Amino acid sequence: MRLLKLSLRTRIFISMTILVLLASILIAAVTIYQYKEEAEEYHQGRLERKEERIQIAINNALKTTTYPVNEENIALIFREKDRIYQISEEHSMPINIYGLSGKLLVKSEGVFAKDTTDIQINPLILDTLASLYNKKYLVKSEKNGERFLTSYTYITDVRSKPLGILHLPYLEDDDLITRELLEFLQRLGQVYLLMLLVAIVLAYFLSKYITRSLKTISETIDQTRLDKRNKRIDIGDASEEIYSLVNAYNSMIDELEQSAAMLAKSEREAAWREMAKQVAHEIKNPLTPMRLTVQSFQRKFDPNDPKIHQKVQEYSDTLIQQIDTMSSIASAFSNFAQMPAQKSETLDVVKIIGLALDIFNEDYIIFPSEKEKIIAKFDRTQLIRVVTNLVKNGIQAIPEDRIPKIIVDVFSENGEVLITVADNGIGITEENTKKVFEPKFTTKTSGMGLGLGMVKNIVETYNGSITFTSKEGKGTVFKVRFPKE
Repeated sequence: MRLLKLSLRTRIFISMTILVLLASILIAAVTIYQYKEEAEEYHQGRLERKEERIQIAINNALKTTTYPVNEENIALIFREKDRIYQISEEHSMPINIYGLSGKLLVKSEGVFAKDTTDIQINPLILDTLASLYNKKYLVKSEKNGERFLTSYTYITDVRSKPLGILHLPYLEDDDLITRELLEFLQRLGQVYLLMLLVAIVLAYFLSKYITRSLKTISETIDQTRLDKRNKRIDIGDASEEIYSLVNAYNSMIDELEQSAAMLAKSEREAAWREMAKQVAHEIKNPLTPMRLTVQSFQRKFDPNDPKIHQKVQEYSDTLIQQIDTMSSIASAFSNFAQMPAQKSETLDVVKIIGLALDIFNEDYIIFPSEKEKIIAKFDRTQLIRVVTNLVKNGIQAIPEDRIPKIIVDVFSENGEVLITVADNGIGITEENTKKVFEPKFTTKTSGMGLGLGMVKNIVETYNGSITFTSKEGKGTVFKVRFPKE
C-alpha cells in the first residue's frame, strides 16, 4: 500500500531498478544450478571412464594369471604380484572386490577414503544390481562433509560369467569447479553492477521524461477552479495516450466554463428560493398568534366591559409587536441581510418573555411573571422570536389526546441568562437527537423544519448555546443560555 502512495516517477524508477536486480539474481541462481548439474555430469562421466579403464586392467589380469579363473580364485588372482595395488595406483582409485554373495575378498590400500569400503555389501544393493540390465549400479553418499559417488559392477570371465563385484568409491572433488564458479560469478557481478548503475541513470531520466507531461497536467488540474477562468493545457512532444488525456481535459474545461455559468445561475436561484422559504416561515410564526389574538378578541369583546379600552390597548400592542417583527423580516430580506438585523439592546428579559407569551393567550402556558428583573443585552425582536419558536414547537409536540402544559421559566446564573421551555409532549427519539437543529429537519406533517435551526443560529450569534433533554412519551425541556453582557 505504501508503494501505491508514491509518485509515478518514483515507482517507475524503483520498478526498473528492482527489475535489473531480480534479473541479476535469477541469472546467478540459474548459473549456480547449471554448474551443479555440470559438476554431477563431470564426476559421473569421470567415474565411468576410470571404471572402463580399471575393467580393462582387470580383464588383462585375468588373461595373464596362472590361476584358474573362477570366483574362488579371485582373491588369489589379484593378490598375485600385487596386481590390485598396481591397478589402484595406476588409476589413482581405491579398488574393492566382493564375492557374488557380497563378502569382501580383496581391497587396495585406498588413498582417498580408507573407511568407505564395507565388509559386506548391503543385500539391497546386491538385489538391485542383479535386476539391472547393464549390471551397473551407482550410489551417492556423504560422509564427514565429503560426497562420494560409488560404482558397483560385475567382474566377468571371457564367457561373461560373473566372478565378483567391483566396488569403486569415488570422491567428488569440487574445488576446481567451485573456483571456476566463483570467478564466473565475480565477473558476472561486475557486469551487473555496471548494468545496475546504467539502469539507475536510465530509469531516472526515463521516468522524468515519462512523467514530465503528467506533472504539467497535474499542476494544471490542481489549479482548476469553478470560480475563475481555467487555462487549457498546451504541451509539446508527448505520447498518444498523453495527447488523449490532454484533449479530454481541454474538452472538460470548455464544458466546465458552460457548467460554471449555469451553476452560478442555479445557485442564485436556489439562494433566492431558500431565502423565500425562511421569510415565509418567519412571517408565518407571528401570523398564527395574531390570528389567535383576533379570534380571542372577537369571542371576549364586550362593549359594556369597563376595562374594554385597556383590553383593546393590550390587543393592539400585541398586534403591533408582531407587525413590527414581520416588517423587520421584510426589510432584512430586501437588503440581503440577516432576518432581522441583529443589534444589542439593554432590556428586561423577564418582561420581553412575558410579551412574547401574551400572543398565545392560553391558560396551559405557565410563566411566573412576578420574577425580578433580569437585565441583559440582546435584540428585542430576536429574543421574542426565540421564545415564540420554542413555545410553538412545544405546543405542536403535544398530542391531541393529552392535556397540554407548557412551562416557561427564566433564571440568572453565573453571569448568564438561562431560559427553559418544558412541554409534556411526545418527546424526541434517540435517533433524532442529533438532527433536531438541522435545517429542514422536521417530524411534523407540516412545516419546513427551519424554526429550531434558526433559534440555534440566533442564540449562538450572541455567544450563547441551546441544549435539550427529552424522554419519549413524557416531554422535552429546551435550555437557552447567553451572557448578560
